[in-house]
This record gives sequence, C-alpha cells and structure tokens, in this order.
Amino acid sequence: MFAREGYPFMLGALALAAMAYVGALRLRSWPLWVVAFLLTVIALWVAWFFRNPERIGERGDRVVVSPADGRVVLITNIDEPTFVGGPTTRVSIFMNVFDVHVNRYPVNGRVAHVVHKAGKFLNAVTEASSTDNEQASVGIVSGPHRILMRQIAGLIARRIITDSVSGDTATQGARMGLIRFGSRVDVFLPPTSTLRVAVGQRMKAGETILADLPAT
Repeated sequence: MFAREGYPFMLGALALAAMAYVGALRLRSWPLWVVAFLLTVIALWVAWFFRNPERIGERGDRVVVSPADGRVVLITNIDEPTFVGGPTTRVSIFMNVFDVHVNRYPVNGRVAHVVHKAGKFLNAVTEASSTDNEQASVGIVSGPHRILMRQIAGLIARRIITDSVSGDTATQGARMGLIRFGSRVDVFLPPTSTLRVAVGQRMKAGETILADLPAT
C-alpha cells in the first residue's frame, strides 16, 4: 500500500523508464539500457519512499499510540496554551528520510482544533523548531482529555500534509496526514500520563504505545 501523494511521482518515474526501455530496444543503445535501469531503480525508490504499511497494534481509550515512525528526541514538561490550555508532557519524534512518512491519529476522539502556522525551516531536532518552524496542529478531544498532535517542518521536509478538518472523527492508528522527507511530530499529553517510551527509542506509527492516559 502506498500514500496517494506518491502516485504521480511513481507513475512519472515508471513512464520515463518505459520510454527508455523502448528507446534502448529500438536503437540497441547500451547507454539507454543504463538509463532505463537507473530510472527503474528510481521508480522503486519512490514507491518505497511513499510506502504506507498496514499497522496493527494495541488499541484502547486509555492508550496513546505513536503518530509517527522515527526516534524519540525530546520528552519535555511544557505549557500548551493554544488547545490544551495548561501543563502537558510533550513527546517529540524525529522522522528521518528513511522512515515511513505517513502520520496517524494517536487516540480516538473528535478533531476540535486544526491550525496551520507559517514559519521557518530550522533543524527539526532543535527546541526552537517547535515554536519557530512551519507547522500544523491537530487537537483531539478524547473522552475527558485534550490531546494535541503537531506536525513540524524541517530543513529538508517543507511539505506538510494534514487531512484533518475540525469536526472529523479521529480513529486511533488511522492516517491523519504526511510529511514528505521526514521531520518531526510532537504529541502533547496530560502531565499525569504514564509514559512507556524513553528518549532514543524507535517508534512505529500505529503500533508503538507512547503512554497510558490517566483514568480521569
């Protein structure tokens, strides 16, 4: 399965490869065979880059699943004024260019907040990127909890795609967007949540459990 944003790139690369193969056959040109082979490799790489594997893992109203593939780079206690309106625990996941780029809902609930903010393109690992970089925030009301998920652009990743609109139903583990070429996703949790991850740990979107939410 592939992310729909990748189909134009995959079809374009395959079309160019097919043209090169036809040219190589007709002209009996070894350079064209090399070009055709390279274009085929590029087409396969593009398909791999936009892969969207099915993810099956633990689900439930008390658990928070990872919204992104990648590595936990920061765990911070911080106030979040825009949606949560108070103290939170922020878990930051850095996605590199080799990770799956599809982002997923961390909890079930109702999308109540969708905001895009223009900004800079600093290195997404830095703390400054969380406030200064271009980003898209999606707030979810999940039972008594308000969970915020934030897609953050970076040095290379400058294309954030957010599927969510206010009023949508968030289904845990389902796709909510994509960041081309990786970057960073932050999740803001209630401060009394019980974390199941640590800095440096590898995440799989829709599979790895980030935390257990408090009962109330």
